[in-house]
Amino acid sequence: MNEKSRNLRSMRLAGRRPQGFTLIELMIVVAVVGILSAIAYPSYQEFVRKARRADGKEALVRVQIEQEKWRTNNATYTGTIGDLGLTADSAEGHYEIAITANSATDFTATATGEGSQADDGDCSTLTITSTARTPTACW
Repeated sequence: MNEKSRNLRSMRLAGRRPQGFTLIELMIVVAVVGILSAIAYPSYQEFVRKARRADGKEALVRVQIEQEKWRTNNATYTGTIGDLGLTADSAEGHYEIAITANSATDFTATATGEGSQADDGDCSTLTITSTARTPTACW
């Protein structure tokens, strides 16, 4: 190559910007993604737990409806979930359902969280009676 061609080639290369990412740029992106993930994931988990509460609420309301049907045909509420034609698990399986007949005119149904729902704080156990729903903040 002659001197003139080398000068032309070096002038073209000098004006071009290198393509790709440097290691520093890549590490900055990884750090930003890590920080955003650390903030977003716990919020996402809390959102999922709140959404899954609907499964427990639905199961308890179903128990209440079936208890009222049972009491219409019998003199008292039942303390056996099988009498109501229901299973001990909620529809999506996030809660275990238990009932007790407190008296002829009162019952208590409890939905206890299973799996990740057990970590739902005060709302890990939902309760419904013939007159109330607790904890009220979870309903």
